[in-house]
Amino acid sequence: MFRSILIANRGEIAVRIIRTARRLGLRTIAVYSDADAEAPHVRLADVAVPIGPAPAAQSYLSADRILAAARSTGAECIHPGYGFLSENAGFAEACAAAGIVFVGPPPSAIRAMGLKDGAKALMEQNKVPVVPGYHGERQDPDFLKQKAYEIGYPVLIKAVAGGGGKGMRRVDRAIEFDEALAAARREAQSSFGDPRVLVERYVRDPRHIEFQVFADTHGNTIHLNERDCSIQRRHQKVLEEAPASGMTAEVRAAMGAAAVASAKAVGYVGAGTVEFIVDGAKGLRPDGFWFMEMNTRLQVEHPVTEAITGFDLVEWQLRVAAGEPLPSQAAPIDGHAVEVRLYAEDPDAGFLPSSGRLDVLRLPEGEGIRVDSGVEEGGTVAPFYDPMIAKIIAHGADRKQALDRLSAALARTVVAGPKSNLAFLRSVVGHADVRTGGVDTGFVERAGTAIAGGRVGDGVVAAVVVRLVAATRAPPPVPRADGWSDPWATLDGFALGPSREVGYRFSVDGGAPQTARLRWGHGTVEAFVGRASSAGVAEEAFVRAGDAAYALDAGRAAAVRLVDELARTADDLEGSGVVRAPMHGRLLAVRVAPGDTVARGVPLFTVEAMKMEHTVVAPRDGTVAEVRAAVGAQVAQGAAIVVLADVEGGKPG
Repeated sequence: MFRSILIANRGEIAVRIIRTARRLGLRTIAVYSDADAEAPHVRLADVAVPIGPAPAAQSYLSADRILAAARSTGAECIHPGYGFLSENAGFAEACAAAGIVFVGPPPSAIRAMGLKDGAKALMEQNKVPVVPGYHGERQDPDFLKQKAYEIGYPVLIKAVAGGGGKGMRRVDRAIEFDEALAAARREAQSSFGDPRVLVERYVRDPRHIEFQVFADTHGNTIHLNERDCSIQRRHQKVLEEAPASGMTAEVRAAMGAAAVASAKAVGYVGAGTVEFIVDGAKGLRPDGFWFMEMNTRLQVEHPVTEAITGFDLVEWQLRVAAGEPLPSQAAPIDGHAVEVRLYAEDPDAGFLPSSGRLDVLRLPEGEGIRVDSGVEEGGTVAPFYDPMIAKIIAHGADRKQALDRLSAALARTVVAGPKSNLAFLRSVVGHADVRTGGVDTGFVERAGTAIAGGRVGDGVVAAVVVRLVAATRAPPPVPRADGWSDPWATLDGFALGPSREVGYRFSVDGGAPQTARLRWGHGTVEAFVGRASSAGVAEEAFVRAGDAAYALDAGRAAAVRLVDELARTADDLEGSGVVRAPMHGRLLAVRVAPGDTVARGVPLFTVEAMKMEHTVVAPRDGTVAEVRAAVGAQVAQGAAIVVLADVEGGKPG
C-alpha cells in the first residue's frame, strides 16, 4: 500500500477520498485554488498546496501545477476523483512519466472509451449489444440524414465526444433533422472541441441502468451489481438507486456479463461504470438493453453500491493501483440504497446554478443515512465549479424503507443562502410514480410543475414579517429599584380599543416591495400577506442568519427583509430599467451599447457559470443608458449589468 496520496480534486469527492486514505494510514495531500483556501478538504488533509486562481483551467485542470505539487510533497500516487482530470489519458501518462501512480485505468482504456463512436464499434466487435445506428466516420449532412431514414424516426443525434446531454438532440421527423444536426454540432464544438456526431435509434421510455465494474492487474474482472439512474433532468442524474427496481437474476446476469466483457475488451484496470440504455416500455429483459458508454472513473453515485455491498470502493481503487488483487470476487446485495444530489440551483429559474454564502446548512443524520459534502455552514458555494452542496444517501432493508428514510432525511435538511433544489428533491422522492418504481428518463419532464420548486407560501412569509417587526421594537423598560415600570413605555401593542392594523413593507429575495398587514389585538399579533395569515405557522419556519431572515417552507427558503423606505437607492428609482445578472458567473458577451434602442425580448448579455450559458433579454422597450460590466468580468448574482431608460418619442425603431 502507498504511504502518501495527492487528491487532484475538490469538494465532496476530495473529502470522501481523504476519509478512506486516512483510515488506511496514508498521508493525505490536498490541492486548492484561491477560491477554496478555506474549504473543508483543505483543512482535513495533512498537507495542502495552493495551485492557482479560481478558474479551473488555471488550477484544477492544470496538470503541470498538480504534478509540481505532487513532486514537492513526495506523493506516491494521485487520485483524480471524478471530473477534472479523471478521464484525461494525457494526465495519466504524465503521472507515469513523473514516476507517480495514477489511481485509475490505463491511458489506453481511457482513450478507447473516450469517443462514443469508437467505443460502440469496439463493443460490437466483442458481442456487446449496442443501440442500432450509424457510428462511422462520415459526417456530411445528407449522408447522416439518409442513415436516420434507414434507422427510422425518432432518432438521437449525439456528440461523439459528448456527455451530460451536451450535443444531443432528439429528432422525430425528417423535416427537423437539418436544424437539429446543426445545433448538435455547434454545441458539441463549443463543449468538447469536436463537432462530430453519431445517429442512433431513439429508445422509447428509456431507463438508464449502469453496472459498477472492477478489474485488477492479476486478470480478475468483476461487476458489483447495478444502479438505476433513470430519474434525470436534461440528461443529468437526479436520483440513483441500487439495486434497480424490477431487476431479475436473469437480466442482472446478462447485463453484468456484458459489462464485464466491455471492461475486458479495453484491458481495464480499476473502477469503472458501464452504462446501458434499457427499453422501459417492455420491462427488463435479457434482450432489451444496449451499451451506451463507459465512464472510466469512479461515479458520483458510487455510495449506493457501497451501501448494498458493504465495500469501500475508494479502498479498492487504492489497493488495485498498488498492485494488489481485488479484495473480493463476490457481489452481495444487502437491502436497498437511494441517493439524491443536493445542488445550489434555482428550480424556478430553469435550474440555473446559484452561488454565495451558505447562511444556514443543516444536513441530516440518523439510522441508515450517509451524507457526503464538501461545504459547511458559513462557507461559500463558489461560482467557478459544480454547485453540489451534498449527496444524501439512505440505506434500508428494502426499497420502501430506503425511500422513507430518505424522505425523512430531506425533511430535516435546511439550506438558506443560495437557492437550492431541496424542495424539488422532496417532491421527487415522494412522488407516487417514483414510489412505484420503474420510471424512465422522461419522468421529470412529464411531472413538470407537480415536482417544481415553487415559492414559499404567503402565510410563512407573514409569520417571518411578524418576527422581524417584533425584533425591531424596543425591549421592555427596565424596572426601577422599587419594582415600578412605566406601562406606557412598553411597545407591546396594548390597546384599550378594538384591534388595529398597521402596514409594513417587506421584500422577498430582494424583489419588489410588498405590504404585510399586522393586526394587533389584546396581547396578540397576526400578519396577513394577501389573504394568507401568520396564524398557526410553526417556529421552525423561521431562521435568522446574520442580517437575513429566512422563511422556510417544505424545503424552500426565501430571504425576507423589512424595507426601509428612506434608504432607497438610485437603482430602486430606476425600477424595471435595471437588468441584473441571474447568476454568479463570467460575463461572456454584451450585445448592446449605450445609446442603443431595444425592444422587449432583445438579447442584452450572456452570463456563463458551471459550463452553462444564460442569455438575458430586455424586460421592456427602452434605450440603453448604461452598461456597467465588461466582457470577461466575474459578476455576482443580482449585479446590475445594463440600465434601460425610456425611449424618447415612443417605441424603439
